[in-house]
Amino acid sequence: MRRPKIFRGWKVVGAGGAIQALQSAVLMQGFQHFAVLLEQDFGWSKTQLASVFSLNRVESGLLGPLHGWALDRWGPKRVMRMGAVIMGIGFFLFSRMQTLVEFFAYFVIIAVGASLSGFLTVTTATVRWFERRRARALALSSAGFAIGGACAPILVWVLRTFGWRDTSAGIAVTLVVVVWVLSAYFDGAPHDYDMPVDGIDPADITVTETRAEGVSDISFTAKEAMRTRAFWLISLGHTSALFTVSAVLAHLSLALTSEHGYSFQQASFVAGAVPTVQLFGIGLGGWLGDKVNKRLIASVAMLFHCLGLLLLAYATGAVMIWMFVIIHGLAWGARGPLMQALRADYFGTANFGQIMGFSSLIVMIGMASGPVIVATLTDSTGTYRWGFIVVALLAGLGTSFFVFATPPKPPVRDSRKSTPTMA
Repeated sequence: MRRPKIFRGWKVVGAGGAIQALQSAVLMQGFQHFAVLLEQDFGWSKTQLASVFSLNRVESGLLGPLHGWALDRWGPKRVMRMGAVIMGIGFFLFSRMQTLVEFFAYFVIIAVGASLSGFLTVTTATVRWFERRRARALALSSAGFAIGGACAPILVWVLRTFGWRDTSAGIAVTLVVVVWVLSAYFDGAPHDYDMPVDGIDPADITVTETRAEGVSDISFTAKEAMRTRAFWLISLGHTSALFTVSAVLAHLSLALTSEHGYSFQQASFVAGAVPTVQLFGIGLGGWLGDKVNKRLIASVAMLFHCLGLLLLAYATGAVMIWMFVIIHGLAWGARGPLMQALRADYFGTANFGQIMGFSSLIVMIGMASGPVIVATLTDSTGTYRWGFIVVALLAGLGTSFFVFATPPKPPVRDSRKSTPTMA
C-alpha cells in the first residue's frame, strides 16, 4: 500500500488540537467568563459557581474508568461523536436555565459530553501513533487548549454582544457539527494504515531518535499499572498541579474584577494571556520532553506553579499579576503534555484508555477541589489571598511526587497464559 505524504498521526494531532481549542474556549477556560455574568444576573456566591465548575471535574473522574474501557473497546471516534451530541444538548438546555438546580443538572450533561469528546479521548488516540515523538505530538495537540483560552477576549465580546443565553445556544450547534466532522480522524492505529509509529521507517531511525526514559515495549493492563509505585506518584503529582490550574481557570476573571478593579473586558485580556504564554511553555516542554528526563521538567514546573500562585496571592499591582501570567503559563504549558507522555512511556498504549481512566479518579481530586478551596476561603475571609496561598503550597508539595516517579519494572506474568488486553 502506498503511504500518503502526510503521516496520519499528525492529522490526528491537528484534529485533536482543534477539538480541545473549541472545548477550552467555551468551557474549561471559558467558564470563568460565563461565571461573571451569572454572578451578576442571579447573585450566586463564588462557592456556588465554583461548585458547579468542580462538579464537571468530579464527573470526569468518576466516569474515567468506564470512559477508558469504552475507548479501548469501541475506539475514540464512536465515543467522541456520542460525547459531542450529549455536550450539544447540555449547552442548549443551559441556554434556557432559570434556577441553580437547573444549572447543576445541565452542567452535569455538559460535563459528560465534554469528557467523552475531549481530553482523554484525544490523548488516547494520539499516543497510539507516536513513541519517539510522543511528547511533541501531545504538546501540539494540547496547544489547542491554550489557543482556545487565548480566545477569551473574543468570547467576552460575543457574550457582551449577544448575551450568554444566545451564545450558549450557538455553542451547542457549533460543538456538534465541528466535533462530529473532526472525529473522522480518530479511527484506527498505525498498523491499520500500514504506517510505522511516528511516521519513521525503522530503517531510517538514527541515534538522534533516542527513546525516552522508561519507554516500555510491554503494554501493562490497568491492574498491572495500578500495582506500581509510578502509577500512584504520577497521579498524585498530576493532582497537585491541578489544584492550581483549576483554581485559576475558575477564579482568575472573578478575582481580577472583584478584587483588583479590572473591568470584564480587561480581565479577559489577562485571562487570555495565560494560555498565550502557555503556548510557549508547550513548545518548550514538547521539544525538551523527547530529549530530557520528563520527570525533571515536571518537577521544575511544579515549583513554578507554586511561585506563580504566590505572586497572584500577594499581587499589589499589574506588574505582579503579569509576572504570575508568565510564570504560571510557562509551567502549565511545559508540564501538561508530559503527564500523558509519562504514562504512555511507562505503561504502553494498548490499555492506555483504561489506565488514564483509573488515574482520573485520583486526578479529579485536584481539579475538583482547587476551585472550591479558593471559593470557600474567599467567601469566608473576603479576599482571594488565602485560597491562592493554599493551592500554591499544594503545588510545591507535588514536586516530590515526580522526583520519585521512576520507571516501573515489567509486570510478572504467567508465560503459559496469553497477555490480557483488558483489565
